[in-house]
Amino acid sequence: MTQTFAHGYALLIGVGQCVESNFSLPVTVSDMRALRQILVNSDLCAYPDNDQHLRLLHDQEATQQGILEGLTWLRTQVKSDPQATAIVYYSGHGWLEPDSDRYYLIPHDFDAYDWRDTALSADAFNEALRQISAKRLLVILDCCHAAGMASAKGEIVEPRRPKGVIPTADPKGLIEALSQGEGRVVFTSCRGKQSSWVRDDKTLSIYTHHLIEALQGASSQSGATEVTVFDLANHLGKAVPESAAAMGHEQNPRFEMADTERFAIALLQGGKGLPKGGWGEVKAQSQSQVQITIDNSVTQTGDRAVAAQNAQGATINTGDGNIFGNDNVVQNVNQQGKYSISIGNAQNLKIGDTYNTDQDDD
Repeated sequence: MTQTFAHGYALLIGVGQCVESNFSLPVTVSDMRALRQILVNSDLCAYPDNDQHLRLLHDQEATQQGILEGLTWLRTQVKSDPQATAIVYYSGHGWLEPDSDRYYLIPHDFDAYDWRDTALSADAFNEALRQISAKRLLVILDCCHAAGMASAKGEIVEPRRPKGVIPTADPKGLIEALSQGEGRVVFTSCRGKQSSWVRDDKTLSIYTHHLIEALQGASSQSGATEVTVFDLANHLGKAVPESAAAMGHEQNPRFEMADTERFAIALLQGGKGLPKGGWGEVKAQSQSQVQITIDNSVTQTGDRAVAAQNAQGATINTGDGNIFGNDNVVQNVNQQGKYSISIGNAQNLKIGDTYNTDQDDD
């Protein structure tokens, strides 16, 4: 019988598109969806894949009220489960108003002309989290993304913010308040005015990429059947700064947890545990199980194929394998891989930088 992490619950938030378009970050939706895939994969983290254990909020759903209602949902779900382990994951912008010493998260319905009322204050976020009675709670804040706002020339373009606020991943006072007490752990993707960078292949943020690796056992010991919050911290604390440095940036995650908080956050390899060869033995297989989809876009980065049955209006970027489309029209497909593409019917087909053609649907 397949094992499940039966007491696992998760609220995953990727703000994505904002009403104020300058603050939109599509990669946050990619982060959220990729994390979901790992959590509900029965061969990996094995969270129950149903509406009682997992909820996603993104784009129009990730409003100020939507996020608070999501936290209320999580509170309700864990209330009747005394063994509950809960994850709250937020990927989006965050900033601090130094004059008031107040921190804010930026939801979908943020209004720059009424920002104090439309941003989600850390006070409101923290109060909602305090109501969650899960035995174990991990809050992950992947804030202050610098990529996703690059201009055509490659330099980073900061969205215009109201006067008197600064972008920061350190929600002053929030982390310390949240991490007090047994079973409360808070991770942030970077410190102070550092940015949370996106990988060069534009698929995921560096932080979430390595978080997924850790959930697959990158810092776990051979034979371990569960991944703990310490395993996550150990891998993120090493891998994120190294990846950022390789891109010429500085990014140092922060972890707030008591020394005794070594609780399990998910099953490891479906509860089978790591083999004697450890992470190296299963790394390629584990990574091949992640496919990232954002809205009408499919982003492919490994050596695997993307099969598109209905991809009208889709964009497929940066792959190393084959892409196949059947029965439906595929528009504006951009493939920069090094192998073949076979598409049944195509309009406005563009393939890499070596072949360009427009083919009408016959």
